[in-house]
Parts: sequence; C-alpha cells; structure tokens
Amino acid sequence: MGVSGFEEVRSGFVAIVGRPNVGKSTLLNRIVGQKVAITASVPHTTRTRLRGVLDRPDAQLVFVDTPGIHKPKTALGQRLNETAAESFADVDVCVLVVEANAAIGRGDRFVADRLPTGSVVAVNKIDRASRSAVLEHLTAAASGLGLEDAEYFPVSARTGDGVDALVEYLVTRMPLGPRYFPPGMVTDVPEAFFVAELVREQLIRFAEEELPHSIACRVTEWEWPRIRCEILVERESQKGIVIGRGGSVLKAVGTAVREQLPPGAYLELFVKVEKGWQRHPELIERLGY
Repeated sequence: MGVSGFEEVRSGFVAIVGRPNVGKSTLLNRIVGQKVAITASVPHTTRTRLRGVLDRPDAQLVFVDTPGIHKPKTALGQRLNETAAESFADVDVCVLVVEANAAIGRGDRFVADRLPTGSVVAVNKIDRASRSAVLEHLTAAASGLGLEDAEYFPVSARTGDGVDALVEYLVTRMPLGPRYFPPGMVTDVPEAFFVAELVREQLIRFAEEELPHSIACRVTEWEWPRIRCEILVERESQKGIVIGRGGSVLKAVGTAVREQLPPGAYLELFVKVEKGWQRHPELIERLGY
C-alpha cells in the first residue's frame, strides 16, 4: 500500500518521440484503445504535447505524444521542437519510433542523439515490410542510432502486431507509484480542443497538399449542442481551397467530424484569414501550440 492507504501500482510517464510522420499518434491510439490524437499522412500533424492513459489493474502508463522533431523553418516549427524536447526530461522512458520500411536517416539520428540512455526503439510499420527486411532494419537501427542499452521492438501501430509486447516491457520499466488519472480517463485533452483537432484532421484529408501547414483550428463558442469552430489560413487564396466549390470541402469536413461526435451535435465552421499566423509566436501561443 502507498501513502494514505492508496494501492501502489506500476505507474509512470512514457514519451513517444521521433521525426515527423513515423506513426507516433497512431501508436498512441492503438495502445490506449481509442482515438485521442488525430492522424494524417502528412508531417507535423501533431502540434501539441498530449497525453493518453493506459489504465490496468496492475499498472497505469501515461503516454505523451509529441510533435515530430525536425529542422524548423518558422516560429511554429521552432515551438513544435521545443514542445517535443521538453517531454524528454519529464518522463520515465522515451520510446523512439522509426520506420521499418525506410532507412535510418539523419532525422532519426538527430532525435536519437537527444534521448537519454535506457530509451526504447519501436520499429513501426512492419506490416509494410517483409520479415527479412524487418530483421535487417532492426540490425541497422541498432548500429545506426547510437542508443546504448536500448531495447528494440518491431511493431505495427496500424494492425497492432507487436504492440502488446512493447507495452508489457514498458510496464516493467515503471516504478511503483500512484495512479495519476482516475479510472475511465484516457486523455487530458480538453473536449473543445479535441473537436478543433478533428476539424483540422479532416481538412488535411480533404484539402490540397500545399495547405496543411497553413491551417489552424480553434473552437470559439461551445454551447452544447452548438459548437462554433474557426479555421485560420494564411492567405486569401487558401480560403477558397478550404471552403471548396459551393462549400463542398467545408460540408464534407463538417459531416466527417459530426460522425465522431455524440448524436445531436451542431457544428458551425467558419474560415478566417490570419496572414502569416505560423510566423508569429504570440498568435501561436493563443492557438494553444
């Protein structure tokens, strides 16, 4: 028994880190068993540090999803790197995610060089590579990342293969301690922020390729069941792309988001031009990044 009669379990914090678009958010969602982070096939989908909670009778692991670490070109990019790096010092274990279907590159090594000893490597996307290729990649990762004493786990965040073994190992790495979150709580992301993220996720999927980095979303009104979400773009030309011909893109986005909300939700979407928003730290701060 712990302090004040509370039962101690294996509990602690795990940071999921890596370069952009290696599947960190997909892995988080797979581990906690539901969607707590948006995903997309473009880099820098994750812009904030969010937590997903795995609560079991014997353990509670709090996973911290982080933005992909990269060479920044804007104030937003710099903020994303800072957010990710701040996570390293605040956790019990770091899990570096690399891809099984891509060679270990400078971006992977750049992240690995910043991790503490005792980190774990998850070689993701094994469903997209042959068994022999996965074995070769594990060997290459072990020699190319320079992480001493690291444990390596081949996984597929998409199918779930290998994820249980990774989780069981992480449980053994946790100290005895309290449960940090109450039963049934799977994330600390505010509901309004999550809805704004769902809107951004669908915009990334429906809008053209040059647009994702210039989109930001924020909920400006919440009077259930009415939700008003504002979509920020950087240029007038982008506004038309987001709206779509005859409002087609906004309509498709609204429909896709409502399907993920409780019945009866009424979602209003508005588009606003905020020139060069991702280059202004004060606006980035107001957006919650």
